Amino acid sequence: MFIPSLMSLSDSGGCGCKLSSDMLSRLLSNSTQNSKKYPNLLVGNETSDDAAIYSLNSKQALISTTDFFTPIVNNPYDFGQISATNAISDIYAMGGNPIMALAIVGMPIEILPNNIINSVLQGGEFICNKANIPIAGGHSINSKEPIYGLSVNGLINPNYIKKNSKAKNGSILILSKGLGVGILSNALKKNLLDEDSYHYMLKSTTQLNYPGIILSKMKTVLAMTDVTGFGLLGHLLEIIQSSKLMARIQFSRIPVLKNAQKFAKMGCITGASKKNWDTYKNFVHSNKPISIIEKTLLTDPQTSGGLLIVCTEGSSNEVLKILHNEGFSDANIIGEVISGENVVEFI
Repeated sequence: MFIPSLMSLSDSGGCGCKLSSDMLSRLLSNSTQNSKKYPNLLVGNETSDDAAIYSLNSKQALISTTDFFTPIVNNPYDFGQISATNAISDIYAMGGNPIMALAIVGMPIEILPNNIINSVLQGGEFICNKANIPIAGGHSINSKEPIYGLSVNGLINPNYIKKNSKAKNGSILILSKGLGVGILSNALKKNLLDEDSYHYMLKSTTQLNYPGIILSKMKTVLAMTDVTGFGLLGHLLEIIQSSKLMARIQFSRIPVLKNAQKFAKMGCITGASKKNWDTYKNFVHSNKPISIIEKTLLTDPQTSGGLLIVCTEGSSNEVLKILHNEGFSDANIIGEVISGENVVEFI
């Protein structure tokens, strides 16, 4: 029996298959849902945060998120690991402790044998065990494309919530993981990715963003988000637009995954990257031309990407020390948030 590769069963993979932010805004434009109707809803759609938060009492709030996608790799166990890590990341990005997950599974059961599907589930279970949470149930369907993800719940003290809208003038921007996941996955789909680069991508995409819990307890950490399908540029714009400020970024300081630039120069660029650039390019200012490679890295859809952290200038070294001690060796200061509105300036 011929068994096709996982990536061949879908047009796009990972967070690259997300709807564009423009499309999402249009689809939600007629929604009557908002936090003002529900006073216990502390975080909803308004500030483009990573998860919803609902107050339970003065010391506890429930964080809830859902994330799933089509394969970003061909190895089913790795696919399960990456997808689970990515879903749990939304809880960490809000500063919370994950407590439980439910599995979301859609598989072409006439095409993929049971052992392949089971391997996907085992990969997700392995990551949930690392995060010390149970997969307590879920829902599965027969689907033309393979889909896997989690609905994750977490808890947080309301005083520790890190919303996108809380950045301040003069604060520092730190990125905890290198960019380039979409580029490397595209290279894999084209059978160009070498084993060393694959290992580096897998290590990054299966690294839990656990430091979010530690950073949330620091008053000097003002805002956090995880960088996923809209790329660094898109998720940075969510922060500065919510905070009514602007960002100044030094491109040379942005961490990049090993060999990502090499494969970008070989043409391993996702369609999602091009859509992201078209969506956000009018919000970009630069005194010098931005190269195609730079545009690609800025808009490359990250799957299970790093935390984008906004902190006070005086605490940036402490934040970096925490990240480096927790194994995020690529973490680096990439710029600052300054007075202005809704643009990203590159220097």
